[in-house]
Amino acid sequence: MDRQKLLLIFGGAWVSAALLTWLLYSATTSAKQAKLIKVQAAARDLSAGTKLRKGDLRLVEIPEKEQPRGVFADEKALLEKTLLFPVAQNEPLTQMKLAAVGGIEGVSATIPPGKRAISIQVTDSTSAAGLILPRSHVDVVFTRTGSMAEALSKVILEDIVVLSVGRTTEVATTDPKAAAAAAAAQAQSSTAQRAMTLLVTPEEAAKLELAKNNGKIGLVLRNPLDASKLNQEQPIYADTLDPYLGARKERMAKFNPNLPGMAKTVNDDKSWNNLTGQKPAVKTEKKETEPPKPPQKVVDVFRGDKHVQEVFEKVK
Repeated sequence: MDRQKLLLIFGGAWVSAALLTWLLYSATTSAKQAKLIKVQAAARDLSAGTKLRKGDLRLVEIPEKEQPRGVFADEKALLEKTLLFPVAQNEPLTQMKLAAVGGIEGVSATIPPGKRAISIQVTDSTSAAGLILPRSHVDVVFTRTGSMAEALSKVILEDIVVLSVGRTTEVATTDPKAAAAAAAAQAQSSTAQRAMTLLVTPEEAAKLELAKNNGKIGLVLRNPLDASKLNQEQPIYADTLDPYLGARKERMAKFNPNLPGMAKTVNDDKSWNNLTGQKPAVKTEKKETEPPKPPQKVVDVFRGDKHVQEVFEKVK
């Protein structure tokens, strides 16, 4: 290989190395020169319903291209506002995470428009063994107690969001006092009652209020991604547990037509006799009787010292 070819190879390699170095330098310097902006963020973990104070806010720098929609640069625009959702430390605060009306205190700010919050008393046995947590989705089951003939059960509400369990509105919390209170609540007996607040519409609130004052309420935990609806029109009666209940009620209805028929499962005497072991009643034919004789009239007749009674039939 002659001297000229070696110089060409060496020169090409040097140019390639210089070009690669320049490209790497340009990429690193352009990344450093990305424009940063300062926005208001949470100074610590904040729970939903928190009313923002000065100590709750701090400025953080984020790339301008990555800024979320509706961020705030001015601290005054956030003071006295209420959080609708929990916010982590250093997470930028946006308009979507704040209550629309300023000055609202507490959890009431987290209630969506058109919804209402209503509380019911539950135990572990009526709330999926205590596995229901804030923001869980549940179905509400109403049970009317009483005799077997009166008892019924029905799903009255479906896919209802749990706002809070007791005073806890978060699944996890960093507040030591709140964590201790939650641990104490979990240590309670399974029969201990506690309040659970549900998010419902006004119509659902009226139905739930009527149900909890006329029977027992149970909550069924469901998958939050499952939006299917049962739409149970007819309630479940006690004849599903006692197959003979409907037969007895059917029999009673035959003797008392005013008795409301419900879950009638036996419609004839033959089925009733098979269930109860009774012998079928033997029908007897009625004998035809002769028509009654027309009434008679007795007249006393005296002939001298003789007394005679004469009978006269009444002529039609």
